[in-house]
Amino acid sequence: MTDDDALARGPVRAHDTRDPRAPARLDDALDRLGLRTPLARDGLLAAVVLPVSGAMLWAFVVLLAEEDGVRLPPGAVALLAAAVSVQSLVLCVRRSRPVLCLATVVLVHLVILSLVPPDSSMQGLAPFIAAYTCGTLLPPHRLLRVLAAAAALIGVPGALVAGTLLDALAAPGAAPVSQPWSLVGNGILVGGLLIAALFSYAVPALVGAHVATRRRYADLTRLRAAEDVQRQRERAEGAIMAERARMARELHDIAAHHLSGMVVQLGAAELLIGRDDNAAREATAWVRSQGRETLDNLRLVVGALREPGEAADPSGGGGTLPGASGAPVPGAAALDRLVGAEQALGGSVALEREGEPYGLPPVADVTVYRVAQEALSNAREHAPNTPVRVLLHYRDSRIVLRVENETGDGRPAASGKPAGAPRGLGLLGMRERAQLVGAELAAGPTAEGGWRVRLDLPVGNETAPARTKAAGQEEA
Repeated sequence: MTDDDALARGPVRAHDTRDPRAPARLDDALDRLGLRTPLARDGLLAAVVLPVSGAMLWAFVVLLAEEDGVRLPPGAVALLAAAVSVQSLVLCVRRSRPVLCLATVVLVHLVILSLVPPDSSMQGLAPFIAAYTCGTLLPPHRLLRVLAAAAALIGVPGALVAGTLLDALAAPGAAPVSQPWSLVGNGILVGGLLIAALFSYAVPALVGAHVATRRRYADLTRLRAAEDVQRQRERAEGAIMAERARMARELHDIAAHHLSGMVVQLGAAELLIGRDDNAAREATAWVRSQGRETLDNLRLVVGALREPGEAADPSGGGGTLPGASGAPVPGAAALDRLVGAEQALGGSVALEREGEPYGLPPVADVTVYRVAQEALSNAREHAPNTPVRVLLHYRDSRIVLRVENETGDGRPAASGKPAGAPRGLGLLGMRERAQLVGAELAAGPTAEGGWRVRLDLPVGNETAPARTKAAGQEEA
């Protein structure tokens, strides 16, 4: 890829020497021939244009002799053949040096004008190809300057040199073909040469500029489509990561709450074996029921990852789990059962509700339950045998959940973990849940020496119609 290619086509890799817009079949054929660089392919083009331009020169000489009765001297024909060959061969650098290529073609064109009669014109394919290449590679302002310079060289100097070398090579005594200078005659000749330059250089250059614009537009369209695909892929990956994080929080909450309670009960049952077998059996029965509940919750979470209708019946009957397509976790209404499970573990937990309860959006409902569950798990793990108070306050515009444990004597609550033990991700999970629903979470020590978790959840306007409808139904 050349510098001029890069200017017209935008940024590309330095080692990419292929033309991405060449027809696929032609591009593969040239590759099989070993022509993989722009220079090699332009050399092949020059080799094809050379015999074609030679045939056009032969036809011009024959027609000039038969139609106009003008026979060019052998020396003039030889120089014309050399000039046409130079114009064709210089196309080898049409893409690497487009301005140099066009300038050489124009200067050789002046030589051709001096070897033919002023009232005739001869040129090969090289001017059209060189001008078209400049149109595809040069920026508009530079292309206009190059075309203006080419027209100026073809116009005035071309009129001055028209037929002069032909007269010098003519046989002695032959009538001169170049006309003496005159304002009218040279003016007409300059106008004719400018019109010829317009069709030979300006029109192909404008066609090339149009083609380059279409190519750049197509490249931009493909690039934009690729960027859209990439953005869609990134959004899909982000949604997958968010869903994974949500499921990880669900699994953490389920495991942390149920398994920690099971560990406590198993420890108590181990101490009761041989001393109070009935109490040990009750403890193990509770562990069995908690294990079953944990498995049910895990099945619901995993079922949310399945496609609709794929939630298998755990009984093996081939059916589906009832409600598997719904929310896999309870909400604020299930806090009584959560507190009852903590009390069954021997903890001193009290639940209080203030205000008139009302329904919450599913995500907010899950957040209230999971924050309370994680706070109770942390209290059981870090401050066992400490009274815990759970307060759920329903207000008009927000719901406040507060879970705190206190020693009552101003001393910090005793931690059930050894010093230096690593802490879990409970607080981080609670903060992520709060941010998800636009709530505020505050967690920290209290002045009485305990620990408080406070969730302040704003209630959207969508819950007001639900409350009004429910109140109307109760009155009816």
